[in-house]
Amino acid sequence: MQARMDNPATHLPESVTAINILYKSVHSAGVGPATLELVHLRTSQINGCAPCVESGARNARKNGETDERLMTVAVWRETPWFTDAERAALALAEHATRLADSPDAVPDAVWDEAARHYGDKELAALVLWIATTNFFNRINVTTRQQAPQNWG
Repeated sequence: MQARMDNPATHLPESVTAINILYKSVHSAGVGPATLELVHLRTSQINGCAPCVESGARNARKNGETDERLMTVAVWRETPWFTDAERAALALAEHATRLADSPDAVPDAVWDEAARHYGDKELAALVLWIATTNFFNRINVTTRQQAPQNWG
């Protein structure tokens, strides 16, 4: 498969400024970087975004994430590797990504569990990070962006 075009941000470089501001804001809100990496990875897996899955796993590993957790994030419910707070964030990510799968896309129980572990500022960061990841996924999948060929 070949990319349909260069990354759209290369054609609209001013968009990178807005993305960088959003990224900084989300990453300074108090949610642990490991949780944000896991949410990004799981959301990207659901959307089939190869470059985001690859970069998400690579960044998580560089930041100390274990192989057990990286290999099982897609089946996080069936493994012992994740904290209750991470599980709540992953459930929120799945529901907020699969909006059309249910008439009650993000049920109160999912939201309430996330709210048990995160304050309003952290919840805002999680919601914005899930939306941002979905944004990146949709751009990459639509334009057929490729994961790097060399993993050096």
